[in-house]
Amino acid sequence: MDSLVNYFNQLPPILVFSVIKIVCVVGIGMLIVAYATLAERKICAFMQDRIGPNRVGPFGLFQPLVDGAKSFFKEDFTPAHVHKIYFWLAPAVCMTPALLTFAVIPFGSSIGEQKMVIADLNVGILYTFGIVSLGVYGIVLAGYASNSKYPFLGGIRSSAQLISYEIAMGLSVIPVFMLVGSLNLSDVIQYQGSCWLIFKQPLAFVIFVTAAFAETNRHPFDFPEAEQELVCGYNTEYSSMKFALFFMGEYTNLVASSAMMVTLFLGGWTLPFAGLDHPATSLGMGLAHICIFLAKVLCIMFVFIWIRWMWPRFRYDQLMDLGWKRFVPLGLTNIFVTALVLFFAR
Repeated sequence: MDSLVNYFNQLPPILVFSVIKIVCVVGIGMLIVAYATLAERKICAFMQDRIGPNRVGPFGLFQPLVDGAKSFFKEDFTPAHVHKIYFWLAPAVCMTPALLTFAVIPFGSSIGEQKMVIADLNVGILYTFGIVSLGVYGIVLAGYASNSKYPFLGGIRSSAQLISYEIAMGLSVIPVFMLVGSLNLSDVIQYQGSCWLIFKQPLAFVIFVTAAFAETNRHPFDFPEAEQELVCGYNTEYSSMKFALFFMGEYTNLVASSAMMVTLFLGGWTLPFAGLDHPATSLGMGLAHICIFLAKVLCIMFVFIWIRWMWPRFRYDQLMDLGWKRFVPLGLTNIFVTALVLFFAR
């Protein structure tokens, strides 16, 4: 035991704090993912004048724990006709990029000398888009590996949808970094200390939010898993924990997208009118910044869930039309107008 203590004492403090931040971010992220499923069912029940889950624990608060345990104990069935290696690999490929996205998102200002971000990269947004673009491979791989027509169609739909809206999403954030002058997400939050970018770039925010719905396969853009046409789409052949990983990956993407919206357009951990727009000078203020960030993320997630139960699904041709014929031209126009404004404001 003494040798183990001495080993940890010899580790660089930055490494210890990095491990602590990784554990906290992943742990809190997974907790939010678990209870996002309960929130979705409760909000749906409220809108449909029902009660929702209320049997397991007080107010049904233990329902996510029971659902998780149930996924482990269900029969893990692998159909004989699938490509087995790819079939087993696909759920992990869907889950991993969503988790890696959290690495560059600043969830607070600083506590002491430690910034509240796992990796404060100078090209944080490029890292984010590079990682997010990998998520499509999991869905396409699941559709291909299932060796069945409905999962395959779901995978093809997903690839077209995600590629289309990644372009619109990328164009929407370019004006943000033209204004900030940096690709570092911490610098983006610092820039918004006095005025959030949603007020300076409302069009970019609308494009980004809509593209995020498509990127996360959320209603009204949930075409890769449309039950009416595709019998649940790319995950039709999956069961047990493999199916749960797809489910968790979707909600993890939802959390990551909400956190990115808060970072880029809603000031991150800042709250200017409450005086919380400067880096923390104490542990209490540092924790307050983290709580502000989480509160904003939860509010955005509520909007995602609310729209699911209030908005009818688009047709697939309308989805493509909106992405290529509306958002791509609007994104390019927004970049051009922002460049002109910055040129004449010099």
